Amino acid sequence: MIVIDEKKIFEIIEKRNPTSVALNGPDGLLHKVQDLALRVGKKFGIPAFVLADTTWGTCDLNSIGAKVLNAEIQFNIGHTNKMETIEKNVIMIDAFDDISFDSVTEKCIEMFRGKTISLITDSQHLHQIKPVKDTLVENGVDVKIGKGQGQLNDGQVFGCEFYPAMETVDMVDANVFLGQSDFHAAGIAMATNKPTYILDPYFNEIREVTDLAKKLQKQSTLAIYKAAEAETFGIIIGLKEGQLSKLTALKFKKELEDQGKTVHLFALTDITNERMKNLKGIDAFIQVACPRISTDNRFDKPVLSTPQATALVKVLRKENIDEYFQIKHWL
Repeated sequence: MIVIDEKKIFEIIEKRNPTSVALNGPDGLLHKVQDLALRVGKKFGIPAFVLADTTWGTCDLNSIGAKVLNAEIQFNIGHTNKMETIEKNVIMIDAFDDISFDSVTEKCIEMFRGKTISLITDSQHLHQIKPVKDTLVENGVDVKIGKGQGQLNDGQVFGCEFYPAMETVDMVDANVFLGQSDFHAAGIAMATNKPTYILDPYFNEIREVTDLAKKLQKQSTLAIYKAAEAETFGIIIGLKEGQLSKLTALKFKKELEDQGKTVHLFALTDITNERMKNLKGIDAFIQVACPRISTDNRFDKPVLSTPQATALVKVLRKENIDEYFQIKHWL
């Protein structure tokens, strides 16, 4: 069951006495955010708006929506990181899943006994990383937990940031991700080029995502070489607050124009295949908003992320592109 730190929300509202607040979180928590907003409204007698657009992480908080509503405080729920606030009046609220990892941890002991692993997780399971480590170490598994950087806690990854995994990459035989997310685990596998496993307490199973990561990387590499044949590019700048990488877009524009390519600049809030169908005369796209848009979705034309676009420029210059995903941060 997901446990939200409601006490912190209530304490902040009591202290600041706002006239209205806004709450949001990832789609999987939206029903709980709705219930919480009702309780806030009844307890304090103020409007509590649910920002119901999808929010993928700290790069996608929709604080503009809160400002449009004149909400004096925005509570973003479920994207735990080192920072209590991302910007003024945007407060990060923990939401942890209290499911036990005991059974699935016991199941993996024989698989990893005598080996060295990097233990990694996401926001919802960060509180489980120490007890799982303790159990594994007691049973002969050498466990490393990499240091977090920026917003990341030790052992924590985002979908595009892998600092803890990359810190331990040369010390370990494999990565072990606590949770259920193929999304995070496949990113770890691509970034580290190491065997990567999920300890899934929901299905009480251990599954390897190395093959999935190889499939995603193969698709990404094919897109790079297909884009290399393009003459006209569309570079898309994301309009979400944490995804506004205009300088990166302009850098790619210059590099492509230096190679004789025609470049159009676009800006979109939501980068989807349907939206791009409206943009005519474009052979291939580069989007500098979120790298996982390119790796985890299907498009009619090549749509490259920042690491892929960096590799594309190298292909056009006849340079090597090995290990283009094996970096700490994909932005």
